Amino acid sequence: MNVLVIGGGAREHALCRSFSLDPDVTSLHCAPGNAGIAEVAELHPVDIMDGAAVADLAVALGADLVVVGPEAPLVAGVADAVRERGIDCFGPSREAAALEGSKAFAKDVMAGAGVPTARSYVCTTPEEIDAALDAFGAPYVVKDDGLAAGKGVVVTSDEAAARAHALACVGAGAGDGEPTGRVVIEEFLDGPEVSLFAVTDGRTVVPLQPAQDFKRALDGDEGPNTGGMGAYSPLPWADAGLVAEVERSVLQPTVDEMRRRGTPFAGLLYAGLAITSRGVRVIEFNARFGDPETQVVLARLRTPLAALLRAAATGQLAAFPELRWSEGAAVTVVVASHNYPDTPRTGDVITGLDEVAEKDEHAYVLHAGTRREDDGRVVSAGGRVLSVTATGAELGAARERAYRAVDRLGLEGSHHRRDIAAEAAGL
Repeated sequence: MNVLVIGGGAREHALCRSFSLDPDVTSLHCAPGNAGIAEVAELHPVDIMDGAAVADLAVALGADLVVVGPEAPLVAGVADAVRERGIDCFGPSREAAALEGSKAFAKDVMAGAGVPTARSYVCTTPEEIDAALDAFGAPYVVKDDGLAAGKGVVVTSDEAAARAHALACVGAGAGDGEPTGRVVIEEFLDGPEVSLFAVTDGRTVVPLQPAQDFKRALDGDEGPNTGGMGAYSPLPWADAGLVAEVERSVLQPTVDEMRRRGTPFAGLLYAGLAITSRGVRVIEFNARFGDPETQVVLARLRTPLAALLRAAATGQLAAFPELRWSEGAAVTVVVASHNYPDTPRTGDVITGLDEVAEKDEHAYVLHAGTRREDDGRVVSAGGRVLSVTATGAELGAARERAYRAVDRLGLEGSHHRRDIAAEAAGL
């Protein structure tokens, strides 16, 4: 199988790594990729937001399967452009990707499907914002309606900060991103959070193993929200029936509701969940593999990835064999650049990459924001620079290996959390 992966982060490196180990994959390409992905796939410069350009590349390469990694090209309809050229593509249509592209749309779908989620208000004016904040009280949960690279959510007990973020989202205040005109304000959900991916062809749902990620920048869940600073899988504290319950109450009803609306969702449905005192509640849906959870989930998957994703892309999941998983655990620690997530510094040299590979066969580095200079040096090129991933017989062993590998790396001014999976490992 000839596979083309779209994207250039650690999620795409994890996907490419899995494909490179898959005996069914005879040729592997990535656009645009990064310095690490270049070691396992042929890279191609392309504007991943240009559906026609991506489709042209897929045709030129003779791709059998295209896998679109990031959310922005999915929301822009890149998967549609690829399918229009007769090439199998793993990723939802533009209309279906609105499950991630619009928090308000996702809430409407959940209401139609009877999916348990937080009570919420969709606001468009300062008056509606004030009423919603008053209705729920602190802690305040304020979500940009559109895409925000994992940083559009503010959870705070500071009403002024919550209101300022909400006003920026609707275009009535200062903000970093383009205002969407709508903001979702919802009740705070107590309890631990869980990420659960499901591969679906629009009818059949195949859940993967759950993971937990860490959104805050600093140890102890302090600091600003980020795109994710680490993850682990499995979850030793989770109920044994969690995956089956979420499939029954969340995943399958959502896929059925999307099909009923005439916008079937085929691809990767990501459910961000809170395990509250009142039961499972959906925090958000994403329309693609999450980062950094993908890194740990794929590290444990033993079923060849290409056949699974192609079955979803071609409507054949009902006949697909049961997935196989390793018995062990996986931990990922994200190494971020100086001043991430605010204004990350780039261009710093990364050292120790070869040493990680040489010292421990159970630990490896997935590149996120990197590039290779003409002199061969690898430098930082983004906020989240590396995802250091390790496996072990149990969570404590995987965690120890991951942090040993992190300590072998050098990146001036970088930072990372030291408490990834610590509580789950009993530390």
